[in-house]
Amino acid sequence: MNARPFTVAYTGDYLGPDGKPAIAEIGLDRYEGHPSITVEFLRDQSPTPGDTAYADRLYSLELTPKHVASADGIVIFRPWVKPSSFAEGAERLTVIGRAGAGIDKIDLDACTQNDVAVYNTPDTLTHATASSAFLLMLALAKRLPEQERMVRDGRWDLQPVTMGLDLPGKVLGIVGLGASGRELARLAGAWGMTVLAFSPRASEIEAAHLGVTLVDNLDELFATSDFVSLHNRLDATTRGLITAAHFRRMKPSAYFVNVARGEIVDQAALVTALRDGWIAGAGLDVFEHEPLPKDDPLVALPNVILTPHWLPSTQDAARLTMTQISDGMIRVAQGLAPDNIVNPAVLERQGFQTKLARFAPPSET
Repeated sequence: MNARPFTVAYTGDYLGPDGKPAIAEIGLDRYEGHPSITVEFLRDQSPTPGDTAYADRLYSLELTPKHVASADGIVIFRPWVKPSSFAEGAERLTVIGRAGAGIDKIDLDACTQNDVAVYNTPDTLTHATASSAFLLMLALAKRLPEQERMVRDGRWDLQPVTMGLDLPGKVLGIVGLGASGRELARLAGAWGMTVLAFSPRASEIEAAHLGVTLVDNLDELFATSDFVSLHNRLDATTRGLITAAHFRRMKPSAYFVNVARGEIVDQAALVTALRDGWIAGAGLDVFEHEPLPKDDPLVALPNVILTPHWLPSTQDAARLTMTQISDGMIRVAQGLAPDNIVNPAVLERQGFQTKLARFAPPSET
């Protein structure tokens, strides 16, 4: 007996204006040899030729009841999954794969209540994220943007007043000693940095093994560090966690790096800190509102490096991420639960078990 048909839909932001995948490494080749699986895209979310406003809508895209009803599995790149996505239920949708580690745009309770499992790829961006933070630290320390402008502007006379720093001996403070935080600690330790971390759930034994000293509070971390890098998750407890008071405690020579989530930081306070010289500079891959408006005050500041929430998105990380996503969909199409489920309570729900059982191969008699 042939396997039950399984449709997996990728969100439309994977496509370019020509209607073809804009990112080559999305793992579609993994479905070869699985004829029961059909791949589609949610094309009403994709850009069209000449749509210059698409980028402004990109981070506000969301799943609709129509999308939920159209597939057995959905792969999420950027869109939101809200309770309204399930306004008409989810009789068919069995699984959502989040291509990355962050799940802050997915309402997990709504998914569970509608018998939809959600899985992510928690480790595929670990090095890419940590090395991005390290790159920003190194570029800030070496004053790379200013060095480049000197050449472009023909201002070689500014050499004596444009001298950077070396990292050995400097203090790095990491907020959140999860996977990417630990990897950054490993990278920084190899460069001779002293590494502190504030991470309430971190293991002291594991931290010590990494050569990391855990501190009791953020105030101490911000006051002591030459570089502070955020690696914690965005949730109700961390939204707006970093405030003006923290920037006030930093050394005027210190730098701030964020490759986690922009909403963790009071961005207006950060602008003030950069503009008024509370800190020396910042490297930011994420922002409170994305895409960052061209007239945002951050854009005009000379002491901040800005990247478009894309710095960790390397070809290597993308391939690893999308391979795991595709393999998870293949498991569900075979009646098996995927790895890395982030709403494990769904596994005990009869509705989810019934959905999953539809794809299980018939028992041999």
